[in-house]
Order: sequence, then C-alpha cells, then structure tokens
Amino acid sequence: MEPGTRDLVRSRSGGRCEYCLIRQENLKLAHHVEHIIARKHGGGDEESNLCLACERCNLFKGSDLSGVDPESGEVVRLFHPRVQSWAEHFELRGPFIAGLTPCGRATVRVLSMNAGQRLQFRAALIARGRYP
Repeated sequence: MEPGTRDLVRSRSGGRCEYCLIRQENLKLAHHVEHIIARKHGGGDEESNLCLACERCNLFKGSDLSGVDPESGEVVRLFHPRVQSWAEHFELRGPFIAGLTPCGRATVRVLSMNAGQRLQFRAALIARGRYP
C-alpha cells in the first residue's frame, strides 16, 4: 500500500477509529489502516475499501463481512464506513455504543465494542472530555 494512501486514510478519519470513535492520541498502539472487505474476499487497497480502525476493533473484525443481528437473529453485513453513516447505525449513550439498525447491532457485537474494559476506558475518556 502506498504511504500516501495510508496518510489519506488517517487524515480522512481525523485520527479516530471509524468504528468505535476512539482517537489515536488516546491509545499507545497505533490505529491500523483496515481493509473493510479483506483481501481474501477480493478487497483491494483502493481508498474506498480502507478505513482507520483501532487495534481492538480491527482484531475483532478480522476478515468478517457479516454478523448476526442479536435482535432478529438474521445474518447481516457489517458497517461499511465508506458507504454508510455512523450516526444512522450507532448512537452513543454515555460510553455505551448502541446499534440502531441490524447492521449496527451486528457490528457492535462482532467488534465487541461494549466489552467491560472498553466501556470503562471510554467512560474515563468522557470524564476527561476526550471522547468522542
């Protein structure tokens, strides 16, 4: 991947994970330039298939393209930051990220966005005015 492409992805995201909204400056480990559709599924290095993801979101997502909506039990596609709006699929309720749609709920579940330590970390950031 071209260094300029990496720079564009980081700049476009404002230095935030495009899934959980954690800022790079609040973490020790660098955010990853993530393939929304993994190479093994035919995704490429084009800008429209790349987003910035914190290590946790990227590792939990892996190469997954879909997940199960916990409300309906249906298999649905995961959130795609290049073609979908975060605010349409998610809502912040304090440190809790609520999925508003089947896609949002499945993404929250697959990426384990509300795991205990993640909630505690976001709550601490909120208390210091550093999230979102």
